[in-house]
Amino acid sequence: MATESAPADIVDAAGYPSSPDDSRSDYHPRLTNEDLAPLKQQTWRSYNIFAFWMSDVHSVGGYLTAGSLFALGLTSWQVFVCLIAGICIVQFFCNLVAKPSQLAGVPYPVISRVSFGVLGANIPAIIRGLIAVAWYGVQTFLAAESLNIVFLKLWPGLAPWADKDVHGFAGLSVLGYVSFAILWVAQAALFWRGMESIRKFIDLAGPAVYVTMLLLCAYLLVKSDFTIDLNLSNHSLSGWATIGTMLSAIALVVSYFSGPMLNFGDFARYGRSFQSVRKGNFWGLPINFIFFSLLTVLTAGATVPVYGELLTDPIKTVERIDNTFAILLGAATFVTATVGINIVANFISPAFDFSHVSPQKISWRMGGMIAAVGSVLLTPWNWYNNDTAIHYTLGILGALIGPLFGILIADFYLIRRQKVVVDDLFTLDEDGAYYYRKGYNPVAVQSVIAAGVVSVASVLVPRWVGGGLWISDYSWFIGCGVGFAVYTVLARRAGIAKTEQVA
Repeated sequence: MATESAPADIVDAAGYPSSPDDSRSDYHPRLTNEDLAPLKQQTWRSYNIFAFWMSDVHSVGGYLTAGSLFALGLTSWQVFVCLIAGICIVQFFCNLVAKPSQLAGVPYPVISRVSFGVLGANIPAIIRGLIAVAWYGVQTFLAAESLNIVFLKLWPGLAPWADKDVHGFAGLSVLGYVSFAILWVAQAALFWRGMESIRKFIDLAGPAVYVTMLLLCAYLLVKSDFTIDLNLSNHSLSGWATIGTMLSAIALVVSYFSGPMLNFGDFARYGRSFQSVRKGNFWGLPINFIFFSLLTVLTAGATVPVYGELLTDPIKTVERIDNTFAILLGAATFVTATVGINIVANFISPAFDFSHVSPQKISWRMGGMIAAVGSVLLTPWNWYNNDTAIHYTLGILGALIGPLFGILIADFYLIRRQKVVVDDLFTLDEDGAYYYRKGYNPVAVQSVIAAGVVSVASVLVPRWVGGGLWISDYSWFIGCGVGFAVYTVLARRAGIAKTEQVA
């Protein structure tokens, strides 16, 4: 296992250099199973991280979120700038959250034991797991919409069954339920095969959707004779309103990726080295996202002259094509891409989270199935179907995730100074570095409550502060910043830096 900086950063309980693939026989069963224990081999290369981000970016949800920025009143070039600025912020934070998990070879809920305590880590695990369940349902629903197009193109007689007002219940049509069920089973089957099969799938899913989006963009540009108007906004902005709206758009991009950012340690743990992870992030985020943003803007711009209206939903764009093969290829690709992001971002992470609650009773696979069942009960089709709902949803989710992120970063970089006692992550010994008071770190609990109240309030009681700025758009930053600041102050007052004493 390659860990260039590990000798200086990872120590065992006695203070001697330790490698993450060392294991002790006295790991407490309440804290470990084979999925949560430190990896003995870390094999992912930069390309695997790059492919992970391709699958994460090129989903229907990704295109919908990017397209929804036009509803804010921004021009195409402004949307492009906001997308790139937002993703650079995401890259910076992903590198921060990747390092502790990569060095220790453990997933997020285990590394969060450092700040929350070996038992208190269940708090962030449950919060993050429930958020991932919500996203899992959303992405499955969006992919099901693509599958509906395939069914209707092959069997037009099914049209009445795709109308929720004619044949539907609980807000979804019968055909919608069928498509949702098919994808639900397919994703569960892929997940059940394990991480290696998932890695191979995402290595192919990302590039596949690139090819399809390039073909779709080229098709629309040719149909429009390359005469497109890049001012796609329904209303114009000027002065400070433009700057404020662009800042809000950047914040929304970060909020969209807030889940994968916090989850990223679950995948960074597989990296051969931290340098490999950083390289994969560089190619998978800013470089990949530049092309993604160009495709989004050009494709959306070309829909106006071709179809007479702005279409920011790639599913509806593909549906308008008068070629059966093109529709089938496009819909199938979007299904593949969305399954890719759902598996990596919203299935694997809650699997670790729920398994963490009771490692001996809930395996990684069982944890994933709990998430899958929960996604159906949330009926995502009822609350993620318009631009306003998207922005509101991103605000709430960002508000919940931000504090967890801020606490993790403050603890690892400021309080622990990038040192982790790996063995003590798996012991209930009261002398362990992360046992604290009955297994809970009161400083982290107090910090997440304080930051969570402030960040959620910023969404539930949105306030306009001038210049196009809405506090609710910055819920992730507010939660992250407050969590970071409160934890740093309280941890230093409490003298929490035990790893420094043994390093």
